[in-house]
Order: sequence, then C-alpha cells, then structure tokens
Amino acid sequence: MKQEPSNATLNRAKPYQLVLFPLNNGATNVYYVLILTYIATFGNVVLGLAMVFASFMVTGMRVFDAITDPIIGALMDRTNGKFGKFRPFMVIGCVTMALSVIALYVLTPYIPEHMMWLRYAAFVVLYAVWVIGYTFQTSVTRAAQAVLTDDPKQRPLFTIFNTVGSLAGMGVMQFIGPILARDNIFGDYNQTWFAVMTPIGIIVSVVLTALAIIGIWEKDQPKYFGLGGAKTEKVKLSQYLSIIKANKPLQRLMIAGGGCKLALSIATNLTVLAMLYSCMMGNYDVLYLPMMVLGYVFAVPFFLLTVRTSQKHGQRTSLMRYVGVALACYVVVLILLILWNPGNAAFQLSLYSTEGGFHLTLNLYTILFIIFFGVGYGAYYATADMPIPMVADCSDYETYRTGSFVPGIMGTLFSLVDKLVSSLSATVVGVACSFIGLDKLPTKATPYVEGMNIVVIVLFCVIPMVAWTATLLSMKGYSLTGERMKEIRAVNAARKAAVADGMSVEEAMATWVTIDQVPEQFRT
Repeated sequence: MKQEPSNATLNRAKPYQLVLFPLNNGATNVYYVLILTYIATFGNVVLGLAMVFASFMVTGMRVFDAITDPIIGALMDRTNGKFGKFRPFMVIGCVTMALSVIALYVLTPYIPEHMMWLRYAAFVVLYAVWVIGYTFQTSVTRAAQAVLTDDPKQRPLFTIFNTVGSLAGMGVMQFIGPILARDNIFGDYNQTWFAVMTPIGIIVSVVLTALAIIGIWEKDQPKYFGLGGAKTEKVKLSQYLSIIKANKPLQRLMIAGGGCKLALSIATNLTVLAMLYSCMMGNYDVLYLPMMVLGYVFAVPFFLLTVRTSQKHGQRTSLMRYVGVALACYVVVLILLILWNPGNAAFQLSLYSTEGGFHLTLNLYTILFIIFFGVGYGAYYATADMPIPMVADCSDYETYRTGSFVPGIMGTLFSLVDKLVSSLSATVVGVACSFIGLDKLPTKATPYVEGMNIVVIVLFCVIPMVAWTATLLSMKGYSLTGERMKEIRAVNAARKAAVADGMSVEEAMATWVTIDQVPEQFRT
C-alpha cells in the first residue's frame, strides 16, 4: 500500500531572497567586464605583450576555467558543512579574485620592461589564479538555483533580478570605464586607468557578494537539498559523461546557453565596439555610452515580456520567441552595416554635435539603426542569462530521473560548455584583427584600416546570428516544457514528503513514478 506524504508545499523563496541572491552573478560580472573585456588590451597595451599572445591567453584561460568547472562542481556536491554548501564557495571566490586582480592590474606593470619574461609569467600565473576564484563563485549562481525556489512562477523572475545585479556590477563598470578613459581624465585604457578601475570593481563585487550571501543563507541547508536529508553525493568526475548522455534536456541547454553567451560576448566586445563606433563611425565618445544606455532601455520591456511568457508558457517558449526577435532584427542591422559609406554622411551613425553649441544630427540611417539594434539588443540581452534558471529545471529533472541531488555538477556541466564556447570570442576578435594587418587591438584612437568594416559586420552581426540560429535549433527538441516541469515537480514533491516520513529514497523512487500516481495535493 502506498504511503501518503504528510505535506505538499512548493519551496518558495521570500522576496528579499529572490532579489539578493542573483546579485552573486552581478558580483562576478564585475570581473567579466574588468578581466574578460579588458585583459587582452591590458596585456598588449600596458604590459607590452604580443597582441596574438594576449588574445589567445584569454581563450586559453577561458578553456582552463571550463576545465576547472567539473572539479569544483563535484567538490560543491560533496560539501555540506556548518557554513552550508554554497556560501563557502562564494567567499573563497570573492577573496581570490580580489587579491589576484590587484596583483595583476596594479603590481605587474611595475615589472621592468627588460624583464619581459617575468611579465609574461606573472600575467599567466595571476590570470590562472583569478580564473580559479571566478569558477568558485560563478558556479554557485547556477547550482544554487535548485534550492532557492522550485516555484515555476518564481524561477523566471531570476532573469529580472539577475539583470538588476548585472547593472549594479557589469553596468557600473561599463558606464564608468569609458568615462575614466577620456583624454581629459585618465586616458585611453592605460596603466593609471587600470589602477583606478581595479579598486572600484573590487568594492562593487564585495558588496554584491555580501548581499547575495544574505539572500541564499536560509536556503543553504540540507532540508532544501533534493529529496531531503543531509547525505552528500559522491559523484565521481568519471560519471559526468554518463549524466550528460542521459540528461537530454541538459545537452540542448548547453548548446542554447553557449550560443547565447557567444553572441553576447562577441557583439559587446570592447574591440568590436571601438571599431564600429570610432574607426568606422568616427565618434566613439558620442556613440558608445548613448547606444549602451539605449540598449538597456530597450531591454526593460523584454525582461517583463520574457518573465510573463515563461510563467505562462514555460521558459523554453520564452527563450525561443525572443531569440527569434533578436535574429530578425539583426538581419536589418546587417543590411545597414553593409550600406555604410564613409564618404556619405547619410550612411553613417550620427547622434549630436557640440560644435557651435549642442544640436541633434540624427539621420534616417541612425534612426533605423537605433530601432533595430535597440529591439534586437533588448531581446537578446533579456535572454542571455535565461538558461541559468533553466539549469535548475535540468537539476530537478536529474533528481526525478535518478534521485540524486547534484546541482554543482549540473551547473558546472552547463557552465563548461558555456565557457568553452564564449572563450572563442577574444581569439576570434584577435585573429580577425590580424587578418587586416593590425598588430595591436584597436581602440578609439586607432584609425580606420581597409577591411575593418567587413570584420565588424562578421563579428557584430554574422557570428551572433549563427549562434542564435544554433540556440533555436537546440531548443526545438527541448523536452522540459512548462507542463512537463509541473509533472516533474509533483513527483519530486511526493517523493520528498515520503522520505521525510521515513520512507527510503529507493522506495520513494519506485512508489512515485508518474503524475497519475501522485496524490492530488501535490499536483497544484
């Protein structure tokens, strides 16, 4: 005779938890800008390292970052101390990143130029240490989603609050950086600029990390881990391949997440934007910040739309719908960039001029670019981090499938592919620049070089469009629809309640298998 569970409640997060925990992603995104956006420029321009070396190191370390993910994921699943499963990794990661970036950006420029070998060595070692710290903290963002909430109405909200965190982290750095790089302040991404930006970034990251720890504190305890209990999973690294092979939704989510991240990391790359707004259009200071702000403004309604669609139809439908919008809009952006004509002002971006007093200089070309770039950017920016809460769905599915609670492995498996794919961005940009004869990464001071428009078209439009196409194809067969997740959560809830009443995990797994076997109270 089946044992009836004693309770049937979803694990819901409190409002402050939903708001604060996603700030962990904002804390690491500070370094996504400070390191992954600027480190190739730092190595090449400040330390004098070869451009190709600096660019390839970004890719190499991103690959190293991906390789460390499974190790840290397995370690996380084995952790269950007094300080919880996730909080230790957040603290260790935060401290490690802060110390390594100080040593890298502030101290290494003082190594004498005649000891260039030491500059190369310090660059590699300190970058590697930072990567380990980054992996520690960023892995928690995906893994802890499984304990924060399993309410299908709440999980999509992560995307909005994650954006708030990103704006408090990444957005602050993106906004302050170009201002401090102006000629009348610190100059064009020189040693002084990096020395000033480093403490600013660290302070922002530490504050966001502290708030995120408060957000996950109450949920970071055994009763929220899978089917319940204090038992830690002893999954070996060798079992990763079997999990990937059996968990089909995770496979597809890896492709989708990698596609979204590749599109975002290349299209927003500092070098690409410098070539577009300065080398091609001739006015980086006027165009960069307004276009970035416009992109964020356009993103706001899309964040609301993605959440509403996710809550009503599931996250798969929402991701596909708005990635499709981005793809369609960028077809027009592509056409506009192809039509660019340096000899004709009507086919160049122009916002305003301060010569002879402030006055608008908008033309039809700019208006069309703003509309289609803005809508496209808003759509893909709103979906860029949507796969993160979807990892929690894959984790719930793994618990449903095997009874194991392995959020660390699930999160880092997804992150592994995400990082391997996005690691291509710096190398692709560096190699593309070398094809047109450049030996240094372009900045706003770099003059236009023949063929640079082709490089911008490929990097800014073509590659992101291919990545979005891969995302749409992978999501087409993604089985964890909104309706399917309701069934999985109901079965898991029945099993968890039965285990709490004394039934073994094995018996609960055999007793509650399909939705029709689950008592009515678990189906709502």
